[in-house]
Amino acid sequence: MDRDFLIDLFSDFGPVTIRPMFSGFGISADGTNFALALRAGLYFRADEATIPQFEAEGSIPFQYQTRAKTVTVGSYWQLPARLFDDPEELAGWARAALAAAQRAAVKKRPKAKKAVRKKSAKRAKTSS
Repeated sequence: MDRDFLIDLFSDFGPVTIRPMFSGFGISADGTNFALALRAGLYFRADEATIPQFEAEGSIPFQYQTRAKTVTVGSYWQLPARLFDDPEELAGWARAALAAAQRAAVKKRPKAKKAVRKKSAKRAKTSS
């Protein structure tokens, strides 16, 4: 899959940013990465809300091989091949993948304000 093919594939979804990543491309919208285009296929971000849809299609999660083992990345699932011929439905799956990526980003946000308060409180105690 080359960059032009991916831009065309996501045309019904809207503008995407495509950046080189690993052995392929990372695909993002609004600054959020939601898909990987690799030699092994096209993988969309998934979570507990969207994984059942991938499972119903017989899709599998992204896997790669290390020297010691096979690693499964459960947060990216292979896009069903039939969607390559249906850009409108692919756009719906892409919107769901973007939403899953955005939900994951919200869950990962650090609670930095609490950490700063604790340090300030410790400083206040030691300086007394």
